[in-house]
Amino acid sequence: MTKRDTEYQPLLEGITETKQKIKCPNTSLLLAICAACIGGTFQYGYNISIINSPTKSVQNFINQTWLERYEENISEQYLTLLWSSIVSIFTIGGFIGATIGGTLAIRFGRKGTLMMNNAFALLAALLMGLSYPTGLFELLIIGRFFTGVNAGIGICVQPLYLGEIAPRALRGAMAMGTSIFITGGILTGQVIGLNELLGKEEYWPILLSTTCIPAFLQLLILPWFPESPRYLLIDRGDDVGCGTAMKQLHGTDNFDREREDMERERISAMGIKPKKPWELFMDRSLRWQVLTIIVINAAQQLNGINAIYFYTDYVFEEAGIPEVNIPYVTVGTGACECLTALTCGMLIESLGRKVLIIGGYTLMAFWCICFTLTLTFQGAGPWIPYLSMGCVFAFILSFGMGPGGVTNILITELFTQTTRPAAYMIGGSVNWLSFFFIGMAFPFIVTKLQQYCFLVFLVVCVLVAVYIFLVVPETKNKTFLEIQTEFQSGEKRKASKADHSPRTTMLSTPL
Repeated sequence: MTKRDTEYQPLLEGITETKQKIKCPNTSLLLAICAACIGGTFQYGYNISIINSPTKSVQNFINQTWLERYEENISEQYLTLLWSSIVSIFTIGGFIGATIGGTLAIRFGRKGTLMMNNAFALLAALLMGLSYPTGLFELLIIGRFFTGVNAGIGICVQPLYLGEIAPRALRGAMAMGTSIFITGGILTGQVIGLNELLGKEEYWPILLSTTCIPAFLQLLILPWFPESPRYLLIDRGDDVGCGTAMKQLHGTDNFDREREDMERERISAMGIKPKKPWELFMDRSLRWQVLTIIVINAAQQLNGINAIYFYTDYVFEEAGIPEVNIPYVTVGTGACECLTALTCGMLIESLGRKVLIIGGYTLMAFWCICFTLTLTFQGAGPWIPYLSMGCVFAFILSFGMGPGGVTNILITELFTQTTRPAAYMIGGSVNWLSFFFIGMAFPFIVTKLQQYCFLVFLVVCVLVAVYIFLVVPETKNKTFLEIQTEFQSGEKRKASKADHSPRTTMLSTPL
């Protein structure tokens, strides 16, 4: 090798590494992600969405059934209670699913748990489909509960699977499948619920039973793809199975670097059993990671996105859109969020997680101010309602580009193999509890504060953005061990500063 070759060797290596980073994912990897998502987070978005369309039809069915049973009309209060139970029981099922999802993922594997989870979706579809011919509206409540369990397990285990099968350089983009399929599920539910498809009154039992279709698709497709290689190697000690899975997912010559990362993590986890959620709370070395997933999961529900959707119909009516056309405009909001998730997937590996999520929350805070002003002065001019419409779409875009897309990826990246399932159980439980809380509290917040409720969400967005800026490191293109080490080194620096501070002698009790 000549002297000039030696001089240019580092440059050539850098170019080679850059090419590897931007190399397109293997087709098998993309198909595996689609197979996991179609019966995972797609179900979550789909079942949130389709329940809105048949509201009046289901209430008429309940009233008719009540009249046939008791020969009197049901009271308005009890009808509201039953309908609220049908809607909100979904969150209770989701919470239960999230609390058991991590345990199932350890016991049966990521892929195995996703396959088993389809039983809840199929059972739910059967029960809700039979509710009308049997005249038992109680089956709707039970069916919605099982759809919640299915969604809770799916939103816990599927991001876990995606984060573990993706190569490091593409981990963020591949993990965006979670938010892409959530928004895709919401959009699909909005479209299927239109009157031209299954939105007519006589079709509501079929509409609610369509949750079986994604389940059947996953049962047909996912068996063709392997279990998580990281799970096989670290949790099961299956070297051969890991190699076979990586060969299928990454290609024959494209997984040596990933295998080395797994080997290092296996050595660090040797002799350590997967931790339970309560053990994460007791581990002081993980306190900032645990606090972070609690903050970002609670904020994902409490940041105002639900309030925006609540005000959507009102804003569109004030803008002069006919009531019969509002469902079609609402489909536009779903399409907007879905396209934003796709855009975030293309940007996340270049801009990084931290920039996107902080930028998203910052923009959402700005749009909270704008939306409060436009709602306050809604009658000041004929053009104000159109500004409100712009704020709706801008807020949804900001959410999709930031917290909507990045939150689940951070849970994967902030923890290692032995702690990740428990972290998803904690994050999922907080998310579902926050979902339930905002569903119960939001009507009262709107009643008391009206349009000024967005000032509450403004505070939430600002506080979360500041927290992430100060606490959470950038995780782009880093191994899980490197991210863990960065958190621990930050802890040591803080402890060192405290030890050398002259004021520490004044403290009589430990912090």
